[in-house]
Amino acid sequence: MKRKPVDVKLEDWILRDRVFRVARGWSNSELRWIGQLISGDVVNVSAYRDEDKQGAYYRGYFPHASSYTLTNFKQSMSGFQGEAGEIFLDLELGLPESLQGKFDCVFNHTTLEHVYEFRKAFANLCGMSRDLVVVVVPWLQENHTDYGDYWRFSPSAVARLFDENGFTNAYISWNDDPGTSVYVLGVGTRHPERWVQKFPFSVDPHSANFLRLPQNAAGRYALPSSTLRPFLRKTIEMAKRVTGRGRKDPNEDSA
Repeated sequence: MKRKPVDVKLEDWILRDRVFRVARGWSNSELRWIGQLISGDVVNVSAYRDEDKQGAYYRGYFPHASSYTLTNFKQSMSGFQGEAGEIFLDLELGLPESLQGKFDCVFNHTTLEHVYEFRKAFANLCGMSRDLVVVVVPWLQENHTDYGDYWRFSPSAVARLFDENGFTNAYISWNDDPGTSVYVLGVGTRHPERWVQKFPFSVDPHSANFLRLPQNAAGRYALPSSTLRPFLRKTIEMAKRVTGRGRKDPNEDSA
């Protein structure tokens, strides 16, 4: 007698993979072109292993950097790795004098949601930079760690955080894929005159239109809706054909 295969719902597998991977892939695509523009001293704050979760390292996204540094927090919080030159940094504490204005670009990917004192953390990111800060934060995402997951950030929140730290918003973007997490990417600068040919500078917290929602408002297409169901149904049917699970098991009747 042949045993029946374990029934793992394709719907669950497909949705979970999209929820966690699509937004990361989108942010990596954005970071690749932004990294090409940046030179000088670059730091990846709370970098863990510097992995981009697509088989590469963020160090490679900044080919023109003259130096590339990692900082991390506690090892128990996907943190300190003990690598050569790695810096231990607690974003909730005062910024060490040795790190103030030390880097030309400060990069931070999906960390601020895990820091309860996020305003202090954001101020520290800005304090480390002589010019640029590049951040990626979640706007829509399920609770995903057991060491603290406190906040979600809209595009407007990112823009205001840059503004209150004396930075000009050079670029704000987000993914609008259906049925996924939504990440927001922001680039702020101390020296907008250096970047007017590179970034759109289209977000101004002091503008009368600042809070007006765009057509592709962040999260509009991410939440489950009738527009997602046909896409999911087609994806499931395709997966069934590829895996052969759409065919009846000939041994099922003899079980």
